[in-house]
Amino acid sequence: MELGNISQPMYGPGPEAPGSSTPGLVGMVHGFLRLVQPNALPVGGTLRAGEPLMLCCPSFFLSQLLVYELGFLVCMAIGLLFIILVPLVGCCFCCCRC
Repeated sequence: MELGNISQPMYGPGPEAPGSSTPGLVGMVHGFLRLVQPNALPVGGTLRAGEPLMLCCPSFFLSQLLVYELGFLVCMAIGLLFIILVPLVGCCFCCCRC
């Protein structure tokens, strides 16, 4: 087995989309995921020599992670709002027929 150049790794192309009988649905899901989470995962990086970013400044790393997950957090908040409001509004329409 040949290791190649470890200091300069050569990466191949990314994973390909699986063949599907519903390409429209697959495209819609991938479009939604690109819309919700357009940024790359904030990993790596150092502020001081030899000290990882997570250990150096956990609050900075946490803020970057929250920005990364912001789209999912907004979708979750909207979903919870609908889960609470839809039954409440339905109950008001059923019980309080004006």
